[in-house]
Amino acid sequence: MPEDEDRTKSDHTSGNASINASVNAPGALTRRRFILGVIAGGAAVGAASYRFLASSSHHRSSSSDAGERLITIQVNGKQRRVDVMKQETLAWTLRYKLGLTGTKLGCDRAECGACTVLIDDVPHYSCSVLTHTVRGRKVVTIEGLASEDGKLHPVQQAVIDEQGFQCAFCMSGFVMSTVGFLKTNPNPTRTELAHGISGNLCRCQDYNKILNAMMRGAENLRKVSA
Repeated sequence: MPEDEDRTKSDHTSGNASINASVNAPGALTRRRFILGVIAGGAAVGAASYRFLASSSHHRSSSSDAGERLITIQVNGKQRRVDVMKQETLAWTLRYKLGLTGTKLGCDRAECGACTVLIDDVPHYSCSVLTHTVRGRKVVTIEGLASEDGKLHPVQQAVIDEQGFQCAFCMSGFVMSTVGFLKTNPNPTRTELAHGISGNLCRCQDYNKILNAMMRGAENLRKVSA
C-alpha cells in the first residue's frame, strides 16, 4: 500500500507539472491571454477609428469651415468681424465673442426673454437665433440704445426714474422688447403694452412696476419724437 500511495503522489505531481508547463508555454492560449488579446484588439480598432475620424474632421474643417466661420455682422451700427461656429447662437456671440454682456442668458430656450435684442427693429430671442443667419441684418443690443454722447434712450431713462425692477436681471430684455413694440405702436394703452411685452418673464414678479416704467418710457419717447 505505501508503494501505491507513493506512486499516486508521484503521478499527481507529474500531472501538475505537465499542466503548468503547458499553461506557461510561450504559445499556449490561456484565459488571461485570451482576455488581454480581446482588450488589445479593441484598443487597436478604437485607435484606428479615432485616427480616421480625426483625419476626416480635419479635412472637412480645412476645406469648408475655415472660409465660413469668419463672418461680418452689423451690431449697434458697427460692422463686427467675428469667428463663429455654425451652431453658435447670437446670444453666445454677443456675450462671449463681442463682450456685449447686457444681453442676458436666462433660460437659454426661448422662454424668459432676457436675451431679447432687435434684429431689423423687431424683437428676437437671441438664444434661439443662429449668428450666421443675421449676416446683412441690423442687430441692436441694450448697449446700442444710448446715443453716442452717452444720453440714455427714453425707455432706459424711464427705468431709472420709476425704479421699475428689483434684481434687474431681466431688465435689458424688457427694455428691448418695449423699444421694439413702440416702433409699431408708439402710444399704447397699458393693456396693449402688457400684451406686447408678454414674452418676457420676471422672476421677481414686479410686473406692475415694470409696466409703470415701460409706460413712462413710451411717454418719454413721444415727447422726444414730437
